[in-house]
Amino acid sequence: MSIEEILKKYKDIAVVGISDKPDRYSYQVAIYLMNNGFNIIPVNPMLKEWQGKKVYSDVKSIEGNIDVVDIFRRPEFIEDIVMDSRGKAKVIWMQEGIINEVAKKLAVEMGMEVVMDRCMKKEYEKLNKK
Repeated sequence: MSIEEILKKYKDIAVVGISDKPDRYSYQVAIYLMNNGFNIIPVNPMLKEWQGKKVYSDVKSIEGNIDVVDIFRRPEFIEDIVMDSRGKAKVIWMQEGIINEVAKKLAVEMGMEVVMDRCMKKEYEKLNKK
């Protein structure tokens, strides 16, 4: 599935590593996506609430399924996040600068699509300039 298809089809986005600080990129991306019709599911064990939404400590604690797990964590944490996403998510999205080939292989073996080293906000902006 292409990035364009992912962004058009899927709207429930778990943002892992979301920040409550407006100067942090995870905050900026999440706000942008939320303002463009995406349902943001915040994930950060250090926060209880984000923009009036309950914050989950990890992906496996999210009730129900989600479409995309958008990851803002260091590459060494990605494999655990992928494992927690098994059976819950359709896409693992590693934000710009995040590359983990082992996690990618795990996700693909579990039937998930993978996007690596791409910013969801920038990709959505490109898509909507067409």
